[in-house]
Amino acid sequence: MIRKLRRKFILINMSLVLLVLCIVFGVLLLSTYRNQQREVQDTLRQALILSDKLESFPHLKEDSGSGANGGFQGGAFTEPEEPGPEGMRKKIFLPAFCAEVDQNGLVAEIYSSFMEVSDETAQAAVTAALSADKPEGKLSGLDLQYLIDDKLRDSGARLIAFADLSSSHSAMQRLLLNSVLVGCGGLAGFFLISLLLSRVAVKPVERAWQQQRQFVADASHELKTPITVILANSRILLSHPGSTIASQEKWIRYIQEESQRMKELVEDMLFLAKSDASAAEIPKSRISLSDLVWNCLLPFESVAFEHRLELKEEIAPGLCVLGNEPQLKQLVMILLDNACKYTDSEGFILLSLSASQDKARLCVRNSGESIPAEELSHLFERFYRVDQARSREMGGYGLGLSIARSIVEHHRGKIWAESSKEKGTAFYVEIKLAP
Repeated sequence: MIRKLRRKFILINMSLVLLVLCIVFGVLLLSTYRNQQREVQDTLRQALILSDKLESFPHLKEDSGSGANGGFQGGAFTEPEEPGPEGMRKKIFLPAFCAEVDQNGLVAEIYSSFMEVSDETAQAAVTAALSADKPEGKLSGLDLQYLIDDKLRDSGARLIAFADLSSSHSAMQRLLLNSVLVGCGGLAGFFLISLLLSRVAVKPVERAWQQQRQFVADASHELKTPITVILANSRILLSHPGSTIASQEKWIRYIQEESQRMKELVEDMLFLAKSDASAAEIPKSRISLSDLVWNCLLPFESVAFEHRLELKEEIAPGLCVLGNEPQLKQLVMILLDNACKYTDSEGFILLSLSASQDKARLCVRNSGESIPAEELSHLFERFYRVDQARSREMGGYGLGLSIARSIVEHHRGKIWAESSKEKGTAFYVEIKLAP
């Protein structure tokens, strides 16, 4: 399952990255293509304008050798050094040429810019453009784009401008190749990143999955023992159908005890399940935590006396919190019961409640064997017990502290444990005081 989840995570990441890269490079290629088309159109229009001006101002042709007035210098478009006719100061940046065509479709004169064109090539281009019967278009065989001037000369001749597309095509091919290379490199990089991120992202799920499997296994194990005892005692009763209830009281009592243990276990498991599934806020009210702790402490005086334990208290009066009273009572009872179970005879239990800044701090400390530091982080896990044998003797299932943590989390508080040989083991709870 975890591997499938990681594969899905990587697949989704790579799909999103591929989509983004396709959009980015697609927009880049499209915008570059449109810019090139505008540049080609501008070049063709400027070529026609310059050629038309030369026809209208013959002295520019005559002075073209000196280049003083611009126009066509050596048969090429140039920018005039002095202001000339309107439009003559505009440059042509793409390789282009303009052909003057007579009424028979023959090239009379050629004007070029940044390219050399032979008469044969110019005539072939003119013939292809005229045969296309469109005012503008592309000549794929010659790698040219043309624009026919719609204005005829007095002699019946017309101008046709041609722009060389080879440089534009080469630039687009280079851009496309670079986009593919950058895209492949980006995908490879994102794949490695996704691979690493998938391990980090799936870790909480993997941990939760393992905890769930462990929870099911532990719950099954805990339920198996009382069920086995109940079935065994039931078989004994069935084997003596003529016996009275009084003579079989021992087996009936065993069944009742194990049924009660199983009932408590199921109730604890249901509480945790509801806590995990419930998204709604628990009902809260203003509660005197000081009075609540006192009321929880009183029933344990007899328990402490029976086990020869010294029960101490340091409860500050008047501390109030916003919370759920039954759950907070259950929290204090769990911590006190846990302390009583794991405190040796002649030991002590200290229950203290104090104000720490804007929080109420509850502490339940007991003497006895300390808990190893590596075990402290696991104390609040479900079915976890430091001493498995002793916990079973005392009727523990390892769910009490998990329930305590769940209650504290519902009250947006904090719970933790500390343990040392000198001070014993202490459980702390902090909940924000009511205003």
